[in-house]
Amino acid sequence: MSTNGTEKKWDRRSADTAERMAAAARFIGPGKQFKPEDTVALLEAVIRPGDRVNIEGNNQKQADFLAECLNKVDKSKIHDLHMVQSAVPLPVHLDLFETGIAKKLDFAFGGPQAGRVAQFIREGKMELGAIHTYLELFSRYFLDLTPKVSLICAYKADRKGNLYTGFNTEDTPTIVEATKFSQGIVIAQVNEIVDELPRVDIPADWIDAVVQSPKPFFIEPLFTRDPALITDNQILLAMLCLKGIYAEYEVKRLNHGIGFLTSAIELMLPTYGNELGLKGKICTHMALNPHPTMIPAIEDGWVEQIHCFGGELGMEKFVAAHPDVFFVGPDGSLRSNRAYSQAAGQFACDMFIGGTLQIDKYGNSSTATANRVAGFGGAPNMGSDSHGRRHSTEAWLKCGAEQPTLDRTLGNMPRGKKLVVQGVETFGEGRQPVFVEELDAWKLAKNANLPLPPVMIYADDLTHIVTEEGIAYLNRAPDIEARMAAIRAVAGYTEIGLKADPAETKRLREQRIVMTPEDLGVDRKRADRSMLAARSIQDLVTWSGGLYNPPARFRNW
Repeated sequence: MSTNGTEKKWDRRSADTAERMAAAARFIGPGKQFKPEDTVALLEAVIRPGDRVNIEGNNQKQADFLAECLNKVDKSKIHDLHMVQSAVPLPVHLDLFETGIAKKLDFAFGGPQAGRVAQFIREGKMELGAIHTYLELFSRYFLDLTPKVSLICAYKADRKGNLYTGFNTEDTPTIVEATKFSQGIVIAQVNEIVDELPRVDIPADWIDAVVQSPKPFFIEPLFTRDPALITDNQILLAMLCLKGIYAEYEVKRLNHGIGFLTSAIELMLPTYGNELGLKGKICTHMALNPHPTMIPAIEDGWVEQIHCFGGELGMEKFVAAHPDVFFVGPDGSLRSNRAYSQAAGQFACDMFIGGTLQIDKYGNSSTATANRVAGFGGAPNMGSDSHGRRHSTEAWLKCGAEQPTLDRTLGNMPRGKKLVVQGVETFGEGRQPVFVEELDAWKLAKNANLPLPPVMIYADDLTHIVTEEGIAYLNRAPDIEARMAAIRAVAGYTEIGLKADPAETKRLREQRIVMTPEDLGVDRKRADRSMLAARSIQDLVTWSGGLYNPPARFRNW
């Protein structure tokens, strides 16, 4: 009872859901199944204007059929939706905003739609809530961004409505739990409906309706990099990383961001890594998708364990054959989980290494520019010094011990520090300078009316920058002026780099705050493709013993 004597209702959300499902009941048959041709009508029955809706759009697997059907609803019935989803990589995700079916977006990764996201923000077609990290967005699903309706995808359903999410489980458990246990509605598209599942990943009583889509859901081999496209410059950067950072700190637990630099590092473990005597000393435990470029290192015995954010097309058989390395279920297939891997990347890893579009003179970096809102994915989680961490490792302690005390808030209390590395060429795509006076994120903040510029990795988290000029050990810099000078020293012929003072750079080299390839004993002339354990996709297939089955677009034989 309330204080004014009237009875307070505590089941409004479940009552609302029951009302919506009653309106949809005529479309749903045994096993919670409905027909593809009824999908639009079913969505119109369960979704209301202004609802918070999640379309499972990971950076790999997509609930694309359900997304296409949502675009076909009567916008006089459904409009102004608040979309809360990991990624918006498909055109249909943004078509919703073109038509007015959706109004507001909270997301983590834009991918191929990055330019269109920026355009929609400028034109007022999209209200941007925030550009999140994956883990941040998942957390908000359970607090203040809980979906009312979620549209998800899975490989298979059985006749009762249980789901098998399989190799690419990714975000599905997080989305479903947040939605269903807040009395929301979960609708699944599956590739096929079968009598018996290999394993049950999502129980039927967490699902409200299931449709077998007309075609299998789209899945992007996002983490596949063709070794044939790795350049000599990227090989040089990889040599610097291995000699100057991996070997220096003996980093065993780490995450590799997506890109050709990290692919080069992976392919050089069985070659340059063995030459440096690093096997068993580095890269033993990784939070990582099953990158095909990891095949030679795994076969060569480098890796003890990998936990995966998602799967990777073509790697199914290879992963199943290596259950000591990957998290493989009793059914023999991988169970990935983006939330768990993000948590591992933030708290259990000693190092994150990735790339970026821009770095400013202080060391702040972002992939969100005025014309391209790529989003951050998991980089800010894995690329941050997690103050909640309490377990110690040698790499973490060494990096922390090198960090001068820039403020005295802890008194004389020692602390470890995660290595956060940005590996970039000084000029990026289209010969755009990576090092800039001011991040474009400032312009984006103005365009999107954001309270802060969207920064991917803040300067105080960044410990190392690696370019073709050498390595800036920012964790060793005694003050902000030395940090800025170290950045200038490795910024090449950019506007920032041209301001470097040779005498100052010389002092930084003597203090080992900046180290060139020559300082590290890295021979630039050796930076060529002979360093790679595999130089083509076909080489990776050979290394795998024929278990790797690359997508057709990566086959040229």
